[in-house]
Amino acid sequence: MANNSIRGPQSALTDYLASQNISAYGIRQSVDARRRAAATNTSNQAANGEEDDDDDEPSATTARQARAQKRKKQADAIAKIKDSKAFKRQKMHSARDEDDLALDMYQEKFVPVPGQIDNCEECKKRFTVTAYTRQGPEGGLLCPKCSSKLADAEKAAKKTAKKKSTGGPAGGRSRRKIASQLLDGQVGVKSLLTLCVETLANNIDLADDLGHSSPQVIDRIARQLSKRRLLNPHTLNLFLQSQAEDIILYDAARLAPADYERIFQTCSKLKNLKLRNAIQFKDTTMEYLISRHIVLNSIYLHGANLISEEYWEKYLKAKGKDLKALRVYFTDKHFSDKIVQSLQKYCPSLTHLKICHNQAVTNEGIKHIARLKELEHLSLQLVNETSTEPYVHVIKNIGSQLRTFSVRVIPEVDDRLLDAIHDNCTTLAKLRITRSECMTDAGFARLFTNWKNRPLTFIDLELNRYVDAQTPRENRHMVGLCSDGFRAMMNHSGKRLKRLSVHGCRHITREAFEDVFSPNKTYPELLDMEISFCEEVTDFVLASIFRCCPKLKKLNVFGCMKVKEVRVPRGKILVGVPNAMGMVIEGTED
Repeated sequence: MANNSIRGPQSALTDYLASQNISAYGIRQSVDARRRAAATNTSNQAANGEEDDDDDEPSATTARQARAQKRKKQADAIAKIKDSKAFKRQKMHSARDEDDLALDMYQEKFVPVPGQIDNCEECKKRFTVTAYTRQGPEGGLLCPKCSSKLADAEKAAKKTAKKKSTGGPAGGRSRRKIASQLLDGQVGVKSLLTLCVETLANNIDLADDLGHSSPQVIDRIARQLSKRRLLNPHTLNLFLQSQAEDIILYDAARLAPADYERIFQTCSKLKNLKLRNAIQFKDTTMEYLISRHIVLNSIYLHGANLISEEYWEKYLKAKGKDLKALRVYFTDKHFSDKIVQSLQKYCPSLTHLKICHNQAVTNEGIKHIARLKELEHLSLQLVNETSTEPYVHVIKNIGSQLRTFSVRVIPEVDDRLLDAIHDNCTTLAKLRITRSECMTDAGFARLFTNWKNRPLTFIDLELNRYVDAQTPRENRHMVGLCSDGFRAMMNHSGKRLKRLSVHGCRHITREAFEDVFSPNKTYPELLDMEISFCEEVTDFVLASIFRCCPKLKKLNVFGCMKVKEVRVPRGKILVGVPNAMGMVIEGTED
């Protein structure tokens, strides 16, 4: 019959003795043998009254046996070490003798028994060895104080190595990087071109030139350098080629006026200039540009708020004849109504005009835009509060030729603008009207009902809503884009619509969403949709959207608190639902 026994937990000392093939029974036998030898030796000394060399024979024999037994255990332990995987790995990378290597590994493995007194390897102080005593770098033992210092040093080194490998706390950086890639449209493995561009950006100091790269590749390189804040006077040389017609720099903050002049010196055939964060683009730079035989067709300046009104007018007067596109951002108070008025006189061929975050243009300046008879693309975002009449005046005069109309942050503009667009615009492809607090759902419904304009491909009606801090849910006059306007919009443009934003239009009901995305409807071209902070969006609504929009790539649902556990189809990205993996979900459902 089998002997079933119950064994309790073992101490660290017991585990160590077992690893050295030392048992309690063996220790007991050795102690008994030494006691018997000592007793025999004592009795013989008492009987003979003198010390006899022969009386030491039993004790000497026992000692020889103990030494032999110790050597046998050491030999067995070394044999086990030679058979271990760790020994074989070290042997592959070492030219030392096999026996010497095994002996070193045996000595490194030896640890004094807890309770023994030893000297610390670092501070040389005596201390009592415990089960938690650590081994030092040289193979000796460390006292508790030195052990604590070594542990802190190892922890700091591990933390530094983790930061270098992941860029931050464990998992955090990698999750942010994956989310960033998904938002940039990268799903799956990076393309060879992407890897090459990133490798070049990592070693940009070693690059001499970009060779005969295509404009698309050069643009991607410029984006990577700007993203990493690596665009400087040295790396600028990579983009300066005598035959270049386009200069696109997404972060020119580290460039000085002399660097801009170097662009105009080198690129004599320059046609299109795009500079973001051009904070050192000054009057002297503009004067130098005027003096060169360079005729620009397109100017895009972001943050160039040191160019005075005088030099804006000088440039337009000297070079504005061939200018077709003018886009200015954050120009403060220097790009004024007077400059806008001069566009008709100096820039007769202008087709694109964009003025954003401007503090000088007013209602009067907007009225001057109506005189630009070739204008096809208009985008305005002004700091000064504007009224409805100037925008209506522009639409009535040039609305029939506009292909893009974008006005942002117009809280005081009302339905009259929507009615003017309905009556005059017939070739629009892009419409953006944001942050109106006076336009109504009825006005949006009238705009899209029986509108002779072709279906739009881009619609942004962000934050057109009723605003009242006291009663935010009450909307008796149906201010903003609500259910009827949403239905009319999708009925008019849904078949060709590619990008849609109704961010913050919180008065669109759940029934309206379910009606627009019902099973019998399809929106074949819709790629990107923003419905954040639409409070009636549910899991069912999202499932209906995914079903009705087969090409949809990205859907933003921040602030949609009724979304809980929606299933995201494979190849689609849902942004804004917090979970353990972050705010971005890449679909895996078939």
